[in-house]
Amino acid sequence: MEIKENEVYTHEETQKLLKVSSSTVTRMIKKGLIRTARVGKQYRILGKELLRVVSPELEDAVGKAYNKARNWAHENER
Repeated sequence: MEIKENEVYTHEETQKLLKVSSSTVTRMIKKGLIRTARVGKQYRILGKELLRVVSPELEDAVGKAYNKARNWAHENER
């Protein structure tokens, strides 16, 4: 199964794509690891979000940029 960047997935589809339990998907959503949109009482997840979760290189690059900006901001406070 291929994750398509601009496709919208349900909670169940996300569970199957990531090969994790339903409770794990819910926990990832509640902790903010996966950003979602709510439609009624259901979650909708953009494929781009799932690719971000499974791509450690991209996540690492984002984390480094965030830390660099954070350190810069704290240095300017002093």
